[in-house]
Amino acid sequence: MKRILIVEDVEFNRDLLIQLLEDSYAILTAADGAEAIVLAERDPPDLIIMDLSLPGVDGWEATRRIKANAALRHIPIIALSSHAMRGDAERARQCGCDDYLSKPLDEDLLFEKLTQFLGEGPKP
Repeated sequence: MKRILIVEDVEFNRDLLIQLLEDSYAILTAADGAEAIVLAERDPPDLIIMDLSLPGVDGWEATRRIKANAALRHIPIIALSSHAMRGDAERARQCGCDDYLSKPLDEDLLFEKLTQFLGEGPKP
């Protein structure tokens, strides 16, 4: 089973993602960027869903640090953010995110992205 690290500080949003994904993927969670970096280094996931607005080490910086690590840079990172201003998706890609989804979450688009990066769809 592919493993996804969900990095989200808002418990409601984190729980929603877990409910959507837990039947098809093994889920790891982090509430901030610093914890995400530690988890990724200790037990690298197959993909990371990264909120960008996090306390402490934000998602922008956590992404830069993960992508700067030669052992982790291959892990796809999908930014998930309420940042929906012009240029935010491009800025997320510039800091190392492989893709970008805005909130509120489009579940179909999320599953499309997961299939694109993980090469398999959710299990029925």
